[in-house]
Amino acid sequence: MKTTLLAAEKALYTPEAHNDFIWAVVGSPWGLLAIWLAIINIITFCVFGLDKWKAKRKEKNERVRRVPEKTLLLLAALGGSVGALLGMKAFRHKTLHKAFRFGVPVILILQVVLPFGLWLYFSVIR
Repeated sequence: MKTTLLAAEKALYTPEAHNDFIWAVVGSPWGLLAIWLAIINIITFCVFGLDKWKAKRKEKNERVRRVPEKTLLLLAALGGSVGALLGMKAFRHKTLHKAFRFGVPVILILQVVLPFGLWLYFSVIR
């Protein structure tokens, strides 16, 4: 009984006070993943808005430098696909480009299906 209690204590950190919640989130891989996804999606959404703003300014001033399409797709691939889709819809930006219209949803599907498939393989099948 004592060995199972020690194993349970090592496996999971349960917060004892309200201030310990932050350490429980930061200390777990799922909490870090959630924080990463929130940050990268907010950044991606904002970069799509920035690029739309720069696209409007470029009509008047040719010296304005836009965000490269590779950067926008890389942000989506790094976990910001939801932010990219929301940015495309909210700012009506890059919706006619095939690379974005089809590429960003494919990235999102891969980001959902691939981890589920890995979990299924390692937890259930194997």
